[in-house]
Amino acid sequence: MHLSVVIPVYNSERTIAPLVNRLQTCLSGRRVEIILVNDGSRDRSEAVCQELEDRFDNVQFISLRRNFGEFNAVLCGLTHTKGEYVVIIDDDFQNPPESILTLVETAEVGQYDVVYSRYAQKQHHWFRNLGSWLVNTLTTYSIDKPRDIYLSSFKLIRQEVVREIIRYQGPYPYIDGLIFRTTRNVSSVEVPHNTRLEGRSNYTIRKLISLFLNVFIGYSLWPIRLFTVLGAVLFGLGFLSGVLFLISWLLNGTTMTGWGLVAWAILTGIGIQLLFLGVLGEYLGKLFMAHSGLPAYVIKKSERLNERKSE
Repeated sequence: MHLSVVIPVYNSERTIAPLVNRLQTCLSGRRVEIILVNDGSRDRSEAVCQELEDRFDNVQFISLRRNFGEFNAVLCGLTHTKGEYVVIIDDDFQNPPESILTLVETAEVGQYDVVYSRYAQKQHHWFRNLGSWLVNTLTTYSIDKPRDIYLSSFKLIRQEVVREIIRYQGPYPYIDGLIFRTTRNVSSVEVPHNTRLEGRSNYTIRKLISLFLNVFIGYSLWPIRLFTVLGAVLFGLGFLSGVLFLISWLLNGTTMTGWGLVAWAILTGIGIQLLFLGVLGEYLGKLFMAHSGLPAYVIKKSERLNERKSE
């Protein structure tokens, strides 16, 4: 199987069948499997997906018992892929299926592990564009994402990387975070971006906040270290002010009273507390990362190791 296409499906009874038909046409001549994951849709999406599986031999349909979220549905689909390359595409036709070939060509020419799509002009609602900008800015610092990479949902992942991603066992998968924990051999290519054919985006402020907290807390120790640094700075200011007051007392005989004493006590006290909490949080963070099910390293290639496994 050369290519796998994973489509998370949610309330897309009018678009999923045309999308699959178009995929069959534009990817004809290639060995392709299409995996549809119904994420607890409230319309007839499940029935339509079942009809598509019955109609096409290369379509596999998985229906989740309830709505778990886009990333969970994608992770489920990735688990069942067999293709050398795996492409994730939304069910709303905003990404032309023909652009899959552009992603594949870019990956083959550059030998990239992951190829993200980028858009000259995005056709999302302004609120989703704002949310995407916030998440991309956050991930630049939290998961060490290159600034020139836009974390679009339409992307290609090499199967070796997929195998590492699906090792995640927790309830809050963040696909892009798992990608950048596995590889840095990542590129992007510009593709068209269309307006939605049907319905409206399911991107809500609640989902934005949930994603923000998931990235901020679940995939980085950066928040803990931020408080550690803040505590060290406050403690340093308190210590410096104490030294200055001590020098003033030794030279001039003046003592620390009033607001000066209060400010020194607050800076020093809060600084010590935050520093202590930061160090404690660092230990807890390391413990969390150690039990997250992620590998300590990822082997890209080892001929001797493969020979030993085959013996």
